[in-house]
Amino acid sequence: MNERIRGLTGLVAMALTSASLQVAAQGSDVSSAKDLTAVIALQGLPCGQVTKVTPRGENDFLASCQDGNRYRVFVNADGRVVVEKK
Repeated sequence: MNERIRGLTGLVAMALTSASLQVAAQGSDVSSAKDLTAVIALQGLPCGQVTKVTPRGENDFLASCQDGNRYRVFVNADGRVVVEKK
């Protein structure tokens, strides 16, 4: 894994952690939706913009997009960010 991808993976993991704390403190908010929109875009998946965030656990979210797509975004046991189409 090259250094740039490793850096992006760390940045995305930090964004998910930040989003997790914000969701826990304030419910689904604009900031976590923007973070998840960026994570989904970095994976090259269609979304447009995340309109709803449903926390499923620590660093585990269900993101609903304005284009109708839904994704589970989470950090796996290896510390990698995974985006699964639902």
